[in-house]
Amino acid sequence: MSDAILKVRNIETYYGPIVAIRGVSLDVQEGSIVTVLGANGAGKTTILKTISGVMDPQKGSVIFDGQEIQKQDPDWVMRQGLSHVPEGREVFPFLSVYDNLMMGAYTRKDRDEIARDVELVNSYFPILKERSDQPAGQLSGGEQQMLAISRALMARPKVMLLDEPSLGLSPRLVKEIFAIIKRLNVEQGMTMLLVEQNANIALHTADFGYVLEVGRIVMEDTTANLLEKDDIKEFYLGMQDHGVRGKRRWKKRKTWR
Repeated sequence: MSDAILKVRNIETYYGPIVAIRGVSLDVQEGSIVTVLGANGAGKTTILKTISGVMDPQKGSVIFDGQEIQKQDPDWVMRQGLSHVPEGREVFPFLSVYDNLMMGAYTRKDRDEIARDVELVNSYFPILKERSDQPAGQLSGGEQQMLAISRALMARPKVMLLDEPSLGLSPRLVKEIFAIIKRLNVEQGMTMLLVEQNANIALHTADFGYVLEVGRIVMEDTTANLLEKDDIKEFYLGMQDHGVRGKRRWKKRKTWR
């Protein structure tokens, strides 16, 4: 899709001699939520790290807002309008919640607008306003995830990369986080690329999805269509009978029907 704001083309990224992602291509349309599904070790996090400049690809290209950004420094990529919410949140534990938010806005000079954006993120995550002066390391896991998303928003990104936002959270908090992710998309027009193991909530939140298996994209479609596919139901949503035939097909994993 040529009008995509973010285009990944035939990316290959290595950890030493090990190929982590193999010829991955994907598109993210402006104003959409796109999800990448896959098991642990499939390469989901590597895709986001390659896009944001944390890792350099050995092959392929990443095109963001009309320019190639592969092999650029993460700071430069962020300044172009691409924010990365990493797996594990990575808040600054000894800084206050407010100072963590300011770290997200460190490239900005528009103080009045920054103050308005603090109020905006606090409207989505009121607990952060209550904990504004508290060290971020004292927040719960869910509150730290809220802070990590808010910190990324403070950069006023064009696209946000979200890495496993449900990781380690209770089902109640997962629903709360994803409801706000959807609100940000609908109300603010925020474009997002989401990698997630919780396929059910990811597919019900996103517009388009890719399935990653051993570093390769093996399926792509609208999330509405993916939710109807037997393979997705069986292997990601747990909605099919795992009989002998299914187990044998999962073991081979050569093609998706």
